[in-house]
Amino acid sequence: MGKTGMRFLLMTLFFATIKRDDAAGHANVTAHCPMPKHCNVAGFNDWYKVGRECVNYFNTNLNFSDAEFSCRSKVPGGHLVSLHNKRANDDIQCIVEKLNPKHLRIWLGGYEFFKTGKFFWTDGSHWDYEIWTPGEPNNIFTSTEDCVEMNWNHVGKWNDDSCMNKKSYLCAFKLKCNSEQ
Repeated sequence: MGKTGMRFLLMTLFFATIKRDDAAGHANVTAHCPMPKHCNVAGFNDWYKVGRECVNYFNTNLNFSDAEFSCRSKVPGGHLVSLHNKRANDDIQCIVEKLNPKHLRIWLGGYEFFKTGKFFWTDGSHWDYEIWTPGEPNNIFTSTEDCVEMNWNHVGKWNDDSCMNKKSYLCAFKLKCNSEQ
């Protein structure tokens, strides 16, 4: 193989390694993904600042309720993470890709309220953003899939899933005005 052929082969291999597969669990962490800054809150310096919240990833598989209660026990005002814009969604995705690239499915703090078709956040914040996988949520009004996960079939998008399934999760707490830096 000549130099031109070798260069072509190397370039092909290089670009193949940075290409992202759209299926969850196959994200390539070599792709550019800027990690959020660490929180500037005493005792929580290993947490990340995402918007007006500090968040932390927990690589423990729990069902939705146990994950929410775990978050409440880790920090006063803690809940499963709520997402209110694309930037926050991308930041959370980046954290998960960096910390557990082989298992991207995580619980978010969203849930359907008693078969109403309306979704809420466990922290009580307003449901003002969503980025569902095409065709989802597909089990509204049924109580079979009432809880919101990320990265089920499309990286960075959401799915309704059975609350009894176990997966990793992110906890969050709101920053106070004087701690935002």
